[in-house]
Amino acid sequence: MELHRNGTNGSCHSSCGPLTDYYIPDYILKPDSERVTVDSVPCCPVVVFINSKSGGQLGSSLIKTYRELLNEAQVFDLSEEAPDKVLHRLYCNFEKLKSNGDLIATQIQKSLRLIVAGGDGTASWLLGVVSDLELSHPPPVATVPLGTGNNLPFSFGWGKKNPATDQAAVKSFLGQVKGAREMNIDSWHIIMRMRIPQEGPCDPIAPLDLPHSLHAFHRVSACDSLNLEGYHTFRGGFWNYFSLGMDAQVSYEFHSERKRNPEKFRHQLRNQDLQTPPAWNISQLAKVKIMKRPGSQWEELKIPRSIQSVICLNLPSFSGGLNPWGTPGTRKVQDRDLTAPYVDDGLIEIVGFRDAWHGLILLAPNGHGTRLAQAHRIRFEFHKGAAEHTFMRIDGEPWKQPLPKEDDTVVVEISNLRQVAMLANDPCRSNSVNDPSSPSCHGHEDDESNSLEDEDEWEDGRKKFGAAATFKIPDEVDIAHLS
Repeated sequence: MELHRNGTNGSCHSSCGPLTDYYIPDYILKPDSERVTVDSVPCCPVVVFINSKSGGQLGSSLIKTYRELLNEAQVFDLSEEAPDKVLHRLYCNFEKLKSNGDLIATQIQKSLRLIVAGGDGTASWLLGVVSDLELSHPPPVATVPLGTGNNLPFSFGWGKKNPATDQAAVKSFLGQVKGAREMNIDSWHIIMRMRIPQEGPCDPIAPLDLPHSLHAFHRVSACDSLNLEGYHTFRGGFWNYFSLGMDAQVSYEFHSERKRNPEKFRHQLRNQDLQTPPAWNISQLAKVKIMKRPGSQWEELKIPRSIQSVICLNLPSFSGGLNPWGTPGTRKVQDRDLTAPYVDDGLIEIVGFRDAWHGLILLAPNGHGTRLAQAHRIRFEFHKGAAEHTFMRIDGEPWKQPLPKEDDTVVVEISNLRQVAMLANDPCRSNSVNDPSSPSCHGHEDDESNSLEDEDEWEDGRKKFGAAATFKIPDEVDIAHLS
């Protein structure tokens, strides 16, 4: 296939002729460009978003390679232009061209695929933009691992190691994108509401700068339907997980230290002592309520008194590939109505951890955290006197959340929102509830040996294994992936 183009922008070397399968002409990308004649439509047109600040110098190197192989105008540096502006401009132009009878634009829009390279926060940022567009057929998204945890790409078969940036590697990845299958994924809406404090702040405090996930986590305007007079209301969303407590606190302190002293983090840290900070038990901080299914009643969720972290998990990957939910055994299915985790069933898995020692159980075969519930909605209610602040984390990016001092409740509520399409590559760890090949819980042996879900069992475990306030991380585990 040959594309007839005006000018030199987007020109391609003779060695990358096959990449015209992915090439989008200027007039599609730039509303003011002159329309050109094309012989045929690209079979897999892509728009590429890359966070040049991710992965050290890898982000900038990836941008250079993609622009060499594709039209420069279809490769965007997220540090220079936000994805919402790019996609809004692109889809407005699609509608204009289609109204003028442009069949090329119609076909490109129908087969368009998006690529995002960056950390989980960057990927979540793009997914949120696609979700907010509420398109009849949103473009599916492939994720390039270019961060620390890389849970999103790992969950959908794109790996978790930072990629090579040469032309051969990029061509290979584009070939995988062309052959990838679509899989829907739930998104989760989060609202945090608190009475306006008489003194002190209540805005989220990021670790020295604002994480990408908090760009879309903001105070609602006065005209927003969620706004209540006399209250500050924040809203946002996530795709991977929301965590509360010790997990988020450790992550916050890790990120803050890395930003203050980046020279300490130039190499992966292995076999280091991870200090467990003083932390409140979740039951002391908040009352937790869940709605198990759409339209059902709210019910209180009993949180064991020793739980210091609660993680609301949408994907089967956490802290760089660990699976806190696992696959419940047959007895758990029958006794507690628990299922295997699916990314499109409208349910979120709620898992608890007692301390850093408890997190090590994920490294064991079939290891998992304390399974608390699966729910369609979850609500945390914080009351006066529990603490001056708490720590929260969305998709790998933490913040410190001040709590008002007045006698009033602070509410954080998470609910199922809508779905977008991901691109899945083999081997894909995520499962669809609509896929007959996805594993169910039935037939699995009970996995109680690694659960420690009973309080007495936990106390015995501490004595038996001699858990202390610090622990050694195994040599094969990268501390940068753990919190």
